[in-house]
Amino acid sequence: MAYDIAQVPVTISIVVPVYCGGEYLRTLTRAIDDLRLDLQAQDCPFALAEIIFVDDAAIDDSAPLIDRLATEHPWIIALHLSRNFGQHPATIVGILHSSGDWVVTMDEDLQHRPELIPVMLGKAATSGADLVYAHPNGGVHEAAVRDFTSRIFKRMMQWLTENRNLSSFNSFRLIRGPLARAAASVCTHDTYLDIALSWFTQRIQMVYADMKDERYIRTGRSGYTMKSLFSHAWRMVFSSQIRLLRMGAVLGLAMMGLAVAGSLYFLALNVLYPQEIRVRGWTSLFLTVSFFGGLSSFMLGIALQYLSTLILKAHGKPTFFTIDRSSDPALASWFAQRPVP
Repeated sequence: MAYDIAQVPVTISIVVPVYCGGEYLRTLTRAIDDLRLDLQAQDCPFALAEIIFVDDAAIDDSAPLIDRLATEHPWIIALHLSRNFGQHPATIVGILHSSGDWVVTMDEDLQHRPELIPVMLGKAATSGADLVYAHPNGGVHEAAVRDFTSRIFKRMMQWLTENRNLSSFNSFRLIRGPLARAAASVCTHDTYLDIALSWFTQRIQMVYADMKDERYIRTGRSGYTMKSLFSHAWRMVFSSQIRLLRMGAVLGLAMMGLAVAGSLYFLALNVLYPQEIRVRGWTSLFLTVSFFGGLSSFMLGIALQYLSTLILKAHGKPTFFTIDRSSDPALASWFAQRPVP
């Protein structure tokens, strides 16, 4: 029986940024094709509709390879960026070219296993989530220092930005399609994609899975250079409201309050017990400096907080967004009756 993708209620698009994945792309394509055919054979109410490979000015033979793969498989789309823009912009391009009801983003180097996609979709359907991350069970790189510093950085950024989901951020995501395209459409060149996604939804879940960066384990080289990691960190900071700005304003206000309280105390002391003041002039100077220093900190914190709000507005943070979750009950019912492939 011929399989008509148009008759499937729910479709999934897969977006893969490509930079140096020439040795992995055929294996990845076969794994996704096996899953695609398996879902068809089980008559699932969802299907893998397309893979979008985005060539981010690849430094190996990935560019012609994805063109060949697109020729061999009609469900593969090959896109080529004019120069290297980075992983997040490449992912955003792929999302904007997608058409699926759900969008999966994943890396090129096989550390993200395609067979987890139905698990992530089942989690989304049963929990009503709009965004599901695949979270590694343990160290991805099998390098204690690298994995430890990665966890510490995410924890620090989670504290600074007060984004409780930040420690779960990674590039293996399942996103509701309209939401993914809306978030991608507002991203600028300095917007961190996961921060933008969190502007549109708080319904975020995780599934735990074994993930290993085989390229790093085998060769000691990662797809992420120090420059790209720094770029990710900068985007994350620049796209968020930082807790320290508000803390600075609060600290300045507290300093002003202490200066006023101290002034009243020493004024009363000077009136009632003038003999207790041994040195004159120093106290008033200290309190004056404290008050105006606190006032400066408070006003600077307010100004920076306002500037941060303007930056988020410039980044496209929405006032509101509507979402259609009407297909979730049917998917949840299917997953409740059948084991996940």
